[in-house]
Amino acid sequence: MSSLFRSEEMTLAQLFLQAEAAYSCVSELGELGLVQFRDLNPDVNAFQRKFVNEVRRCEEMERKLRFLNKEIEKADIHITDTGENPEAPQPREMIDLEAQFEQLENEMKDSNANYEALMKSFLELTELKHILRKTQAFFEEAELHVHNQQQIHEPQGTDDMQALLGDEPKGGATATATQLGFVTGVIARERVPSFERLLWRACRGNVFFKQAEIETPLEDPSTGDQVYKCVFIIFFQGDQLKSRVKKICEGFRATLYPCPDTAAERREMAIGVNTRIEDLQTVLNETRDHRHRLLVTVAKNINQWFIKVKKIKAIYHTMNMFNLDVTQKCLIAECWCPVSDLDKIQQALRRGTESSGAAIPSILNRMASRQEPPTFNRTNKFTQGFQAIVDAYGVANYQEVNPALFTIITFPFLFAVMFGDCGHGLIMFLFALWLVMNEKKLALYKEGGEMFETMFDGRYIIMLMGLFAIYTGFIYNDCFSKSFNIFGTAWDLNVDWGSITKKALDSYDETKEIMVDPKQTYRGVPYFFGIDPIWQVAVNKLTFTNSFKMKLSVVFGVTHMMFGVCLSFFNHRHFKKPLNIIAEFIPQVLFLFCIFGYLVILIFFKWIFINCNSPNQASLLLALINMFLQFGSKIEGADLLFAGQSFVQPLLVVIAVLCVPWMLLMKPLYLRHQHKATEAQGFQRLRSSTPALPRYQCRLERMDRTLVKWCIMKAKHR
Repeated sequence: MSSLFRSEEMTLAQLFLQAEAAYSCVSELGELGLVQFRDLNPDVNAFQRKFVNEVRRCEEMERKLRFLNKEIEKADIHITDTGENPEAPQPREMIDLEAQFEQLENEMKDSNANYEALMKSFLELTELKHILRKTQAFFEEAELHVHNQQQIHEPQGTDDMQALLGDEPKGGATATATQLGFVTGVIARERVPSFERLLWRACRGNVFFKQAEIETPLEDPSTGDQVYKCVFIIFFQGDQLKSRVKKICEGFRATLYPCPDTAAERREMAIGVNTRIEDLQTVLNETRDHRHRLLVTVAKNINQWFIKVKKIKAIYHTMNMFNLDVTQKCLIAECWCPVSDLDKIQQALRRGTESSGAAIPSILNRMASRQEPPTFNRTNKFTQGFQAIVDAYGVANYQEVNPALFTIITFPFLFAVMFGDCGHGLIMFLFALWLVMNEKKLALYKEGGEMFETMFDGRYIIMLMGLFAIYTGFIYNDCFSKSFNIFGTAWDLNVDWGSITKKALDSYDETKEIMVDPKQTYRGVPYFFGIDPIWQVAVNKLTFTNSFKMKLSVVFGVTHMMFGVCLSFFNHRHFKKPLNIIAEFIPQVLFLFCIFGYLVILIFFKWIFINCNSPNQASLLLALINMFLQFGSKIEGADLLFAGQSFVQPLLVVIAVLCVPWMLLMKPLYLRHQHKATEAQGFQRLRSSTPALPRYQCRLERMDRTLVKWCIMKAKHR
């Protein structure tokens, strides 16, 4: 409890570690987690420190592991996390890890390169297969069109078909038309309209463009995305148009493929392409299986590899903070550590020395320091969430009272005061209880995302928030925005409240005329626990509930502030500062009590002694305001709450006003008086460091000292 109430007592220690045992000792101290090292080389560049090469090697291993992890995620392979925490490997094992990661990276890169090359070849063959199939349909359609024209018109249509298809006339006859050239290729579907428009404009309408969509998407080997493409064929005449068409295709990133002129050659090529695709598909499957087996093997160990590499890197980062002695065989370190854990630290150093095989033991020496130690608050799985909330707003100074101890109760309770619904609070409580009961299994669950991790880390906070919300929900008589009617109403409204059904409570038309008036309908017996359910359907519900909750907020808020001020008393007493108690704590308590504490007393006084039949129904807000605006005035009539109010309120105002200069002036004036008294006794503050002298002035001083020495030597010689 003392550790929770106040931060741990810390001490500055100096460590003397042998060079051979330094790595193992730092590893043991890191596993212990009770030491904070100081950087003894603040002016040394990070690239000039002793173990910078080892840190770079660790960063290179981390890069390789990130590459492998990225490949595992691409392959959608589950990474097994056993939750084990392996120890940091010895420096000699670092070489084996580097060689293993290098081999895995090279093997994965080769596998990726081969797979990408195979996929590229597979894509080209697939596109060529679609080209041969679609262009065959184009030519068959053209033959059918020419055949129909031949039956209708002159036989010269045969020459047109032959010219279009690129075949020679039968029977050795001379062609009457010039032969047309064509190119075939594949282009992305979204680029077809602009591609066709540019072809038409650049070639001035002297090309014939035909395209057909590929129904199935094709995988891009470089990105892995599914892309929809179209097969096209362009007919033209002349070499000039041919070069122009190819340049346009190149600009639109269209892939051109050779296509035979005759149907027999196209058929023969299609058979060869299909055979090559089948063989390539077999090789692709084997390559994919080999790559998958490799990634599955890596996925089993990659988490432990990450932990090992990070531990090695952290150890060398820490060792870069150390100093070397003149013999270059001993490392000197300084660290802050809890006084109560010095024995554990000594045992960790002993274990590290034994595991490294060093003959000379490591030495821990406590040092006296005037620097303020760091704040260390010991936590467990229950208190770490509350400590994180407090530290998010500000970490307490060394040896101050730890607010997290009191936040364990105040934070969930104040949340419940605002929430106040036992139904929703029960859901929160059950959900947090499930997290607590299954915390060992859920601690290994890494796929929930940041939101789930936040809720899991705060499971005990949520559980207490739900538990207190159930309590305040019963106080407010609110469950899913509905009230319980357990004991019967305390108001006489000529209504059989024992037979109230859910329908009657939900029906506004039947209950809209209910006005709860304590002067007429109150029976004198209060509701046994919580708020009477009649307020749920009363017209003046907000008038009552707002006043009630506002007064509760004032009571809790002032109590919270007073409690916080009282905690400062323990800090002043612990640090032995009686001046702070007299000049800060006492006036703060008096100021808070005379104004806001008086208001809380009035709230309870009105709740207990004043009812609807009392002649004085003074407003507490107006009473607080009139304390200052009508200072010294006599209070009479309905504004009078109790006898002697005209004397008490001005007295409290005078005390509160006197506390202001008390807080602001007493401590500075006393410190000034103390400083003047010290100076009068002849004492003077010693400077911690003297300002640097100019270079020429230092040279003159050295010359003066040399001259004085020379004169003394001459005098002795004489």
